[in-house]
Amino acid sequence: MWLSNFEIVLKDRVIERGAVRIEGGLIADIRETPIADADVEGGGRLLLPGFVDMHGDMIEKEVEPRANARMPLELGIYDLDKKLASCGVTTAYAALAFTPATYGHVRSVEQTSAMIEALAAMHAELLIDHRVHARFEVTFPSALTVAEKLMDTGALRLISLMDHTPGQGQYRDIEIHVANTAKAYKIETARAAELVKQRIADRAAHGDAMHIVTGLAELASTRGIAIASHDDDTVEKVALMHSLGAAISEFPINLGAAKEAKRLGLAIAMGAPNAVRGLSYSGNLSAREAYAAGVLDILASDYHPSAILPAVIALGDIGEGGLASSVALASRNPANALGLDDRGQIAEGLRADLVIAERGRMPRLRAALRGGRLVWSDGTLTVGEKSVGTHPAQGSAGGSLNEAGRTIQPHRNMADREVPYRPVPVRQ
Repeated sequence: MWLSNFEIVLKDRVIERGAVRIEGGLIADIRETPIADADVEGGGRLLLPGFVDMHGDMIEKEVEPRANARMPLELGIYDLDKKLASCGVTTAYAALAFTPATYGHVRSVEQTSAMIEALAAMHAELLIDHRVHARFEVTFPSALTVAEKLMDTGALRLISLMDHTPGQGQYRDIEIHVANTAKAYKIETARAAELVKQRIADRAAHGDAMHIVTGLAELASTRGIAIASHDDDTVEKVALMHSLGAAISEFPINLGAAKEAKRLGLAIAMGAPNAVRGLSYSGNLSAREAYAAGVLDILASDYHPSAILPAVIALGDIGEGGLASSVALASRNPANALGLDDRGQIAEGLRADLVIAERGRMPRLRAALRGGRLVWSDGTLTVGEKSVGTHPAQGSAGGSLNEAGRTIQPHRNMADREVPYRPVPVRQ
């Protein structure tokens, strides 16, 4: 299948008008100029690599859209799957947290474990490639037992180590944290202040929790599972996480911590919503400031996947590397950091995970392909004189191209196989 007349974003440059051929679910050929009689006519639209999202919190909201209003896990996962495909995410790491009981049911051991099991059981029937990013609060007393069990089943591909104690890290400004807590839980400020005070007391009761931090790092390192630090706010914390084998620093609080992480060789990840808005909702480091300073490597959806496309377009307009560099933040860079060497860029021999989008006052995503198979389309693309259709079994959320009444069935080929995970090398 040929896709032609697209502005193609490659690893280090952009083809103004080119063509890409897909065969067996892989990228088979890339041309510098359009071809005639292509299966998909781009009309000058953007062709980007599918987004690799290393941190998305959205599954919890899909499963419990309102406090104590729990939906069936399968329903939440199906809805999230469609939403991510429509945002151009073709590989998603569901960020699922294990926290003390005071953080609520949605992050309880039972609920989080159930979500991980459901994602694994449903993997083959979902539109995109879902993986698990397990987030361990260092005050969670059963962290080591739970982590070891999940790692031994192969359920985890990434872990992060978190300390959300108010007064440091992401919540170093307690007044802002109290205000945000009151708003999030729809409670009075006085009640929010009581909850924050209790969390500070609970953290003090756990001591320094270093045995949990070092134990989790050792479990992950011996199994080749990538480790991310979280909310780094001092150079000392960055140095500690580096010594424990962390390869990623996600959401550093200030530029000093980000620069130190970069100096030590960690990939710096920040939220796409931050990049779109130009500021952090917690009042911390701006993703745009980090990008301008040369310390931003990865953009994650965080809590809003539709922000990824406008974020990479916006950063491409202000950064020295242009669109090729900004698109890499959501594709090649996270793929490299996570050991996924079969995807992340438009290159011959790699998976045909692709995003078709348009520029404009607000960039819009028009279609997404995973392994050469159309998994989402808004219906605006054409195949010859026909509209892009969908596979009958999947409706508008996913399917294949429809040309002159002939349905091209979804590929069952190399790109649909489960690719063996390549462990991330452990730094000595």
